[in-house]
Amino acid sequence: MREIRLHGRGGQGAVSAADLIAVASVMDGNYGASFPMYGAERRGAPVVSFVCIDDQPVRQKTQLYHPSCLIVLDSRQRTWPQIYQGVPPGGILVLNYSREFDRQPHAHIGVASVVDATKIALEEIGIPAFNTCMLGAFAATTGWVKIESILAALEKNFSGELLKKNVKTVQRGYQEVKIKRW
Repeated sequence: MREIRLHGRGGQGAVSAADLIAVASVMDGNYGASFPMYGAERRGAPVVSFVCIDDQPVRQKTQLYHPSCLIVLDSRQRTWPQIYQGVPPGGILVLNYSREFDRQPHAHIGVASVVDATKIALEEIGIPAFNTCMLGAFAATTGWVKIESILAALEKNFSGELLKKNVKTVQRGYQEVKIKRW
């Protein structure tokens, strides 16, 4: 089973992004489950969301303690030690950040990618709704879900002009992500 933990702040779309990954996994012919963990339920408070994807039914609905992939929507959290807690050696990091890594962000991170999702979202959507851009970067970095499945999952949540803008945002995240391996 592939376990993914998303870190962000309330209002950044970590929970919605987790749901979209689970839906995309199902569209790929696999199983997927997502579930959030809230602290203080307010805009700006730290939020953690979880996704499990597998070729077998996913029964787990609890916090994930050993995620093989981290998606960090809030770049300020990249230096928090608890972000990397439980990640096994060879883990994957997908980060919303404007600069590439000049060194390994953590000893257990084997693949790290960055995409300036905030900038892309502002250019394409007009507001800092960058969670869908991170889905494109996630698909490119891991290959765990197809970008076509993510785009199809968007159609279940958006329509009209907002769908078009989010599709473009996902595509740019997929194309503009910079991936580094250690």
